[in-house]
Amino acid sequence: MLCIDIGNTHTHLAFHHDGALAGQRDLPTALLDDPAEGLPAVLAAAPKPRSIAFCSVVPAATPRLLAVAKAAGLPTWQLTHQVRLGVPITYPHPAEIGQDRLANAAGAHALAPGRPAVVIDLGTAVTFDLVTPEGGYEGGIITPGPALVTRYLHERTAQLPLVTDLATPVTSVIGKSTAEAIRIGAIVGFAGLIQTLLDAVLAEYAARRLPSAEIFLSGGAAQVVQDRLRLPARVVPDLALTGLAAAHALNHPA
Repeated sequence: MLCIDIGNTHTHLAFHHDGALAGQRDLPTALLDDPAEGLPAVLAAAPKPRSIAFCSVVPAATPRLLAVAKAAGLPTWQLTHQVRLGVPITYPHPAEIGQDRLANAAGAHALAPGRPAVVIDLGTAVTFDLVTPEGGYEGGIITPGPALVTRYLHERTAQLPLVTDLATPVTSVIGKSTAEAIRIGAIVGFAGLIQTLLDAVLAEYAARRLPSAEIFLSGGAAQVVQDRLRLPARVVPDLALTGLAAAHALNHPA
């Protein structure tokens, strides 16, 4: 089965076979149906899967994926709030939840069943998804990702440059150039924001006398904050794809 997570900037995909993911890769979502660089090229270069399981936070991209799948003769299954995730949804408005966030919740349950979980997905937007044994998917938090911060600074000021390098480690918090100062603010300051939000979530969990939570980091900016958090976190870059496979299995029992 081919698992696909359609995001705002990138589409993440991997093949799932015998309980494991393989062949993970990212495609620009804008090129999802491009014959040379998108999903058609991936399907042409790999053994044909039996089906496609996907989630999407880009409604306009969904029919493009479905068209590619139809042309390839592949059945599709979409993860929505109406399918089984392994945990209940107690969020008051389930249809508002991004499908990638539901996939993350399914993945967290699959990897840490019966435990509270905090899933921090660090992409274009950063989302906290909060899962508890009694409430299942309860809700979460949304904040801008570091790339949005640097882009906004560039677009809304006259002289600040666009900084795109958010992967190089910060060795000093004293910036020696404008670009370096922006990088420090985006990387070090961003990690502080994540830690503050995480502290608030864990304090609320503790007040409810919940057991210790498993903390998951996912998304492209996970490495930016991993070493700057005070608590150990489990980096699972393909958590949504893991959740897609787990939810598909729940909804299609052998």
